[in-house]
This record gives sequence, C-alpha cells and structure tokens, in this order.
Amino acid sequence: MQLAESGGGLVQAGGSLRLSCAASGSTCWITAMGWYRQAPGKQRELVALIDNDGGNTNYADSVKGRFTFSRDTAKNTIALQMNSLKPEDQAIYYCYAKEFVSGRYWEYWGQGTQVTVSS
Repeated sequence: MQLAESGGGLVQAGGSLRLSCAASGSTCWITAMGWYRQAPGKQRELVALIDNDGGNTNYADSVKGRFTFSRDTAKNTIALQMNSLKPEDQAIYYCYAKEFVSGRYWEYWGQGTQVTVSS
C-alpha cells in the first residue's frame, strides 16, 4: 500500500489548511486510517484516527474543536481540515494506515507534509 499526501504549506496563526491523503495498492484490508504529526525534537503524536470498529474518530485533545477528520472509504482517501491554526501545530504531518493481512497488522506511513504556522 502507498499513501500520498497533499496540502500543507505556510499559513498565519488563525488560518486554515487542508491535508489530503490517498491510499493506493492493496487497500482492501485497511482497518484504520488517520494523521500523525511530528514537531522538531518531539515524538510523533496522534492527531486524528478512525478505525473500522465503531467508526469513531479519535482526536488529540490539542486539536479538538479545530481540526476535522474525514474519510471516503469508497475512494480510500482521508482529509484533515485544520482551522484556527496555532504556532504549536507546526509540524510534519503524516498520513497513516493500518491493515490486517495474513494474520497480522501492517502499518504504513506517507512521506509527510510540512505545516508551518507563523505567529
């Protein structure tokens, strides 16, 4: 499976950006998709994730009410609408997918897209 991200860029604090990610290849066994981010000197952290069990979206507390995650299962795409961006949102954002194949889970990551928020 391959994950291709688009979007990102430079925005002023308070502004908005939209990230998109398309999964291609073997996508039949996807069990979860979402977004993670990693700021310089920090560990990669979950931003938003939806799994096939229940279909609930989990958001990091720091983005609740500002970010909206969406998924088009038929097209194997996800998006992250980011509003009211803050300087602390600045990071590389990674698309993530997990699939269950041959009795185990496999994880995939996109190449990452930079989000820069100027104060």
